[in-house]
Amino acid sequence: MFKFPELVINIEKIKENARKVVQLCSENSIEVWGVSKGLSGNPRVARAMLEGGCVGIADSRMKNIVSMKEAGIDGPFMLLRIPMVSELDLVAKYADVTLISMKETISLLEKACRKEGRQCEVIIMVDVGDLREGIWPDEAEDIGNVLRGCEFVKFAGVGSNLGCLSGVIPTAENLTMLVETGKKIANMVGNPLKYVSGGGTSSLKLVEDGIMPPEVNQLRIGEAILLGTDVTRDRVIPYLHDDAIEVCAEIVECRRKPSSPIGEVGADAFGNVPHFEDRGIRFRAIAAIGRQDVRLEGLTPLEEGLEIIGASSDHLTMDAEDMKNKLKVGDVIRFKVDYGAMLAASTSRYVNIRIVS
Repeated sequence: MFKFPELVINIEKIKENARKVVQLCSENSIEVWGVSKGLSGNPRVARAMLEGGCVGIADSRMKNIVSMKEAGIDGPFMLLRIPMVSELDLVAKYADVTLISMKETISLLEKACRKEGRQCEVIIMVDVGDLREGIWPDEAEDIGNVLRGCEFVKFAGVGSNLGCLSGVIPTAENLTMLVETGKKIANMVGNPLKYVSGGGTSSLKLVEDGIMPPEVNQLRIGEAILLGTDVTRDRVIPYLHDDAIEVCAEIVECRRKPSSPIGEVGADAFGNVPHFEDRGIRFRAIAAIGRQDVRLEGLTPLEEGLEIIGASSDHLTMDAEDMKNKLKVGDVIRFKVDYGAMLAASTSRYVNIRIVS
């Protein structure tokens, strides 16, 4: 049986994080959709989010949504990534809400929903500065005209994405721009503005500080619930668990070696030219995990005195000279992960997933 490397998920800590986030947001009349994409739509994680009070599950991949539904998770489900034309039949069949930004896609989704005989709510994404997906605010009238002619696609509100591509932080100012755009579209369509979806984890700080515009009534939260962190604002969220997810790997070699390479140095296997400080002979350890399994830059060893040197596809090399207890072959070491490392590990077919409580 293949055991390592493994991604260890504490399901109770995730559920507790969800409860705390939901409680904070509900006190401000904001509903929370739990974002499951960080753990590849794991059904048990989705269930924990729902049991923690999230009103629905949001994921960027239709494949994950279909898998969760087949695993018995009732949802409702929101598609986070603006949909591809090639998957609109699946959106019409399985998604309850989808984020969307193109007029052409709305018209094609209307046809797919009509064929399926099923309505789908849409949240129009508005670009308020991060320069990823979304209409410009001055496109509100055009998008409203298209939505007004739909029968099966139902305008539900507007949303923004912040802190993902350009690192633009949510503020009362840019979210107020979102609200005003939503009101314009709602007036065009003649529907109430059901949702103002004000982003994700990076928007929680506005709720904490009491400066979230009152019209914002929905957040899509993944990182805070899963990791207890807010990478955009470079903080650990103090009221949440930040140790619900770990990566474990097995040691396959331990020996003393020079800390500086011997011989002429060229590029490594990934085209980078590495640089090493000469620290003399040091005790090194190699773990059976690499870049094919995880994002190296997102790992932090939990064992004191252990330092990551570098990694190839399959081997992670570490300096273990300062560890109190010397490592040996067969030992298992634990790492804290950031969002990117968690995402990569949950996606790799070489990493086993173990649920604990």
